[in-house]
Amino acid sequence: MVPPDVHQALFATVSKNRDASVKINLPAQTLTLPNGKTVEFPVDVFSKQCLIDGVDELGYILKRESAIAAFEAGREGSINTLVE
Repeated sequence: MVPPDVHQALFATVSKNRDASVKINLPAQTLTLPNGKTVEFPVDVFSKQCLIDGVDELGYILKRESAIAAFEAGREGSINTLVE
């Protein structure tokens, strides 16, 4: 979420020039406006990583399937939850 003044400036810019573009740098959490001004924006760590990896919550878990299986196999009383 950007500050209200930046939000208003973006809409004003787009209403004047539909070809206006902004640059979003997710790793740095910055938005660069058409006039060159750079603004930081907040994003939680988990959502940021999912966006960078191009996955949703399930995709995040599936990417860690081997680590989860190794953990489960190594703990006492483990139940095999993998369908073979």
